[in-house]
Amino acid sequence: MGNMKCRILGVMLTVALFVYPFIIQHANATERGDQRREARDTRQDTRQDARSTKQDCVTSDDKSNHDCRQDKRQKKQDGRQEARRIKY
Repeated sequence: MGNMKCRILGVMLTVALFVYPFIIQHANATERGDQRREARDTRQDTRQDARSTKQDCVTSDDKSNHDCRQDKRQKKQDGRQEARRIKY
């Protein structure tokens, strides 16, 4: 009877050693997916903010179209940087 318990314990330990890496890998993949989703949301929000910034700039006539375009580009670049910081 004791031999049977050792055998069952050995099988359970072997199964656990094979299954554990897959569980950890799945958890890491889920975390990375959440990070990618958050980074994507940040980029999308930044795009909309950049559009609004340019529209406000153009309608106010304070700057040339070139300067308004540069402001929009800079705002989008800042958003990309923020997304990279979140993702990596």
